[in-house]
Amino acid sequence: MTQITPQPGIMDIALYQSGESHVEGVRDILKLSANENPFGPSPKAKEAIAAAIAEVHRYPNTDHAPLRAAIGEVHGLDPERIICGVGSDEILQFLCQAYAGPGDEVLYTEHGFAMYRILGLAAGATPVEAPERERVTDVDALLAACTERTKLVFIANPNNPTGTMIGGNELSRLADGLPEGAILVLDGAYAEFVDGYDGGVSLVDSRDNVFMTRTFSKLYGLGGLRVGWGYGPKQIIEVLSRIRQPFNLSEIQMSGAIAAVRDRDWANRCTRENARMRVWLSEQLAALGIPCDTSLANFVLARFADQSEAEAVDLHLKSQGVIVRRVAGYGLPQCLRITVGDEAGCQRVIDGIRTYQEGRK
Repeated sequence: MTQITPQPGIMDIALYQSGESHVEGVRDILKLSANENPFGPSPKAKEAIAAAIAEVHRYPNTDHAPLRAAIGEVHGLDPERIICGVGSDEILQFLCQAYAGPGDEVLYTEHGFAMYRILGLAAGATPVEAPERERVTDVDALLAACTERTKLVFIANPNNPTGTMIGGNELSRLADGLPEGAILVLDGAYAEFVDGYDGGVSLVDSRDNVFMTRTFSKLYGLGGLRVGWGYGPKQIIEVLSRIRQPFNLSEIQMSGAIAAVRDRDWANRCTRENARMRVWLSEQLAALGIPCDTSLANFVLARFADQSEAEAVDLHLKSQGVIVRRVAGYGLPQCLRITVGDEAGCQRVIDGIRTYQEGRK
């Protein structure tokens, strides 16, 4: 029998495990495992999605020009330097496909997003992990891990699952210290939750080796629609556009995203509520003896005494219908990542952990 084998690296990829969404035998589920917007998408986005259904028999436009124009208008960017994809994950995949391959290295941080390793392996490149410093990106460690084979350096800022981030000076130092031919990729999936942060725009505009990505899945509440975008030097956009499939986004996706990005009132309301409840949730956890690093995203990383306590709390919360995320796969077995929900949702988390602690006395 002929043996059919995939490209090297592919069988080293473990299947991605998404956040759970149900618990057997439990009703009234509160899903806080996937960093979704508890308020959902803008009503204007819902209306645009519904209207677009009437044209679902038509092929979508191939250049995403209306969506790129809307993104450019809102963020003050040149639409010609924007590329859109099926979530920001697809943009990251384009980068690996275009710039990394066998013999090359893809670099990321110790607790960085799992897709960096997966996408590097899928392209045949070697994934390299640099240590963090107390769950924060360590620029010196990243620079020390660079070699002449380094082609892509992925930084989520703020990072998932830690919620921590580094400032512009450190990002500039990293970009300036990379080997020639390497690209710094700033994953800004949670950038909108940071007051005054441009997600890396100024760094992209001042250098030719920096690229940034964003998503409509988090703040804009369109995770089920799968829309993301990237912004970078024109020469990189031209390369990525050559491997992007022409009909990768439907009119439904694009219509929803256009309405979402233009509804600034809804976006601002969601960021304000997230900031308020993030502080409240962190303070309530601290009062229960559970520390969290300062998060700048829409989740907190709760640290417990050890892995067994984290797992016990997770099971107890599940019995109460509250689903959070274990992050042992990110090298943080003693932690649980908890999405910042609405006020009632955050209260359920605290009540659940409190009843667990009381039951242990």
